[in-house]
Amino acid sequence: MTPTLRVGLDGRAFDSPAAGVRRYVRELTRALLALGEPLTLVALGGNAASCAGLEYVAEPWHPPTNLGWSMVGVMRAARRAALNVYHAPAYTAPPVGIRRMVITLHDVSYERRPEWYPHRRDHLRRSFYRASAKAADLVITDSEFSRQEIVAAYGIPDHQIRVIPLGATSGFAPADGTVPPDCPDPPFVLHVGDLHTRRNLEVALDAVLRLRARGGPCRDLTLVLAGLDRGLLPVLQRRAADAGQPVALKMMGHVDEATLLGLYQSALALVYPSRYEGFGLPMVEAMASGAPVLAADVSTSHEVIADAGLRLPVGDSVAWANAIEALVIAPEKRAEFRERGLRRAQAFTWRRTAEATYAVYRECAE
Repeated sequence: MTPTLRVGLDGRAFDSPAAGVRRYVRELTRALLALGEPLTLVALGGNAASCAGLEYVAEPWHPPTNLGWSMVGVMRAARRAALNVYHAPAYTAPPVGIRRMVITLHDVSYERRPEWYPHRRDHLRRSFYRASAKAADLVITDSEFSRQEIVAAYGIPDHQIRVIPLGATSGFAPADGTVPPDCPDPPFVLHVGDLHTRRNLEVALDAVLRLRARGGPCRDLTLVLAGLDRGLLPVLQRRAADAGQPVALKMMGHVDEATLLGLYQSALALVYPSRYEGFGLPMVEAMASGAPVLAADVSTSHEVIADAGLRLPVGDSVAWANAIEALVIAPEKRAEFRERGLRRAQAFTWRRTAEATYAVYRECAE
């Protein structure tokens, strides 16, 4: 009989301010519990209510910083929890004091392009990220591109890294004919994700502004943004205002899953012009929901959408405008990419992510 594994997770990740991290840890734990394997998941610290369904180990010592928690608080809780494996779901982990550890590094953009992350230039913090990665027995990452970047940035041996793609929940599916009440008026193209500099949203906005200026079927097109602002929104708003088209941009902020699904289903397309991504989960969710995907021609878009969407030059707003317009004037083209995307999305499920992650836990515990 296979012995039960006790795997610890940082309970604070369930309420992470980073939406991508929060989504990853919540969907992964749901899928792991649904596998029915001999596995006990233990949340270490954090908000007990957010960790429902998991065994919970409180940590009475509350350091004033996240760094202090990751270095000491997690280690204290892990020792009391009698774990077989500790899984750090996002970048930070105790550099010492935990015997068997898995860490997930979604990307290393903060190492490769530090100018995008001025708050992470602090030498101590970046050194801690590096030490966390090197302390792990095994590293999980979302794409082959990120695997190569981790090797280059940290010098971690390739044999310690496992590539496990992310998935879309079963709730992401094509429209059933109903339109959510909070959905913007069509036509619109959609971007999902926090508004970081690396997301290159100026190109998407410029494409929309070009199409509105051309007139015709795209004269009322808008760019809808679903995600938290990380300092880029004022730049985009000024750009739209300077073009005399402030209504070309609609900021939705963070939205719940039902609203997000409605946005995917109603959008003309998902636009994803990001210069650097470890994976790009919105591309998978969009395909599963029946939305064509237009993505920057970078390594991760090759891995995720393959030939199921359109890959476009990173900085060419004319090419982006032409691609969007083609979906409007040639509905059969949009229908073709919709069907390709639906087929491609079947390769990405949280169950597959969970199965592969469980195998990593077993490997680490041996």
